[in-house]
Amino acid sequence: MTLRNGPPNEVRLIGGLWKRSKLPVPGRPGLRPTPDRVRETLFNWLGQDLGGWRCIDAFAGTGALGFEAASRGAAQVVLVERDPLIVSSLRASKERLHADAVRVEPGDGLVALGRATPASFELVFLDPPYDAGLMSAALAAAARAVVPGGFVYAESGTDLLEWPTGLALHRQGRAGQVHHQLLRRDPAAGP
Repeated sequence: MTLRNGPPNEVRLIGGLWKRSKLPVPGRPGLRPTPDRVRETLFNWLGQDLGGWRCIDAFAGTGALGFEAASRGAAQVVLVERDPLIVSSLRASKERLHADAVRVEPGDGLVALGRATPASFELVFLDPPYDAGLMSAALAAAARAVVPGGFVYAESGTDLLEWPTGLALHRQGRAGQVHHQLLRRDPAAGP
């Protein structure tokens, strides 16, 4: 029996239209897919039907979070990734799944969130590299990009102790070294 160290070579979508479909995990430094157990918890919190939602996965990596959202009916999913090899892998997965609601954008997640029209997404996924120090800036940009009553999912190596004004903790959990929080924008907030 051979024991594996490191991330898997593929992840499996866990629900919706493409349930059990596999996404490749390119062998890139720092790439760590969101574990199945965490994705299952997140989509139990959100509900299984995201019909009509607009979503952005600002640090897409394998695209598992964004493809899960599209698999559950999201109308628009933007996957932002800066690594060209991973961008190619995301585009190949989009084509293989015939994921018309998914758009792959090469580039920087913080820049993409900063350019987004205010209050343009119902759901923002934030899973930047844990050691990059990007979470605070990403949360601030996401708070501006999410609609009132919308959600920001944040995944990190430590608990988030604070978040921008206008976002409040909705749910949180931990699976091994993965801390995940679902924040919600105040439904009474203006655009």
